Amino acid sequence: MTDILKLIQQRQSTRAVYDPNRPVAKEEVRQIIEAARWAPTAHNMQNFEILIVDDKEVLEKIGNIKSQVSEAFIRENYQQLSFSEEELLQKKVGILGTVFPPDWRDPAKLDKAVRESRPTPLKQRIKGCPVLLIVVYDARKRAPASKGDVLGFISLGCVMENMWLMAQSLGISVHVLTVFAADAVEKEVKQILSIPDYMKVAFAFRMGHPVSKPAKHLRVRRDMEMLTCHNRFGNKGFG
Repeated sequence: MTDILKLIQQRQSTRAVYDPNRPVAKEEVRQIIEAARWAPTAHNMQNFEILIVDDKEVLEKIGNIKSQVSEAFIRENYQQLSFSEEELLQKKVGILGTVFPPDWRDPAKLDKAVRESRPTPLKQRIKGCPVLLIVVYDARKRAPASKGDVLGFISLGCVMENMWLMAQSLGISVHVLTVFAADAVEKEVKQILSIPDYMKVAFAFRMGHPVSKPAKHLRVRRDMEMLTCHNRFGNKGFG
């Protein structure tokens, strides 16, 4: 059994094209759902359900839904970019700019990128995956004394992490698609899957096996001394 810390360190988003003819075994899906089932949730509310979508016709319908990258995403994404591996290694946070289109990483062209952004079908993001797990929650409920249901959203994050680590342990690639929670996309997904109005889409879990070995990107994390304080805030490090 792979050690849990190694699983955590190896976990990553795999945005590559997946092989539609190489399914994720039902028993593997069951193990991923079982991991979600035991995720910690505020007040043990377990306020989520998971739709397993593996019917090719249904996946095609979802793939035909069009989504558009928002202006806010393009502009705020730019603020998180590093423009070389050296810069990213120094910052230890954010993303390497080369994984995005050229116009998204040039401040002089951001206005152009926003103007020329067009709706594209979700199939370009689903990229052939044989199964989607769509996590939904009941928007009418919230964790007790949790303004804005912050604890409920933290719980959904725990569900996501449990699923992701189990998939990692099984050798299954994952890409979390938050675009499914966007209003326009969510509306069409709910129609296709007969999801009631009071349920909200949290995210979709794209799973499968890449058709080719995914490109490796530099991954960084802050050092432990940078993110810990000992006994009082500002007293950096631990031992």
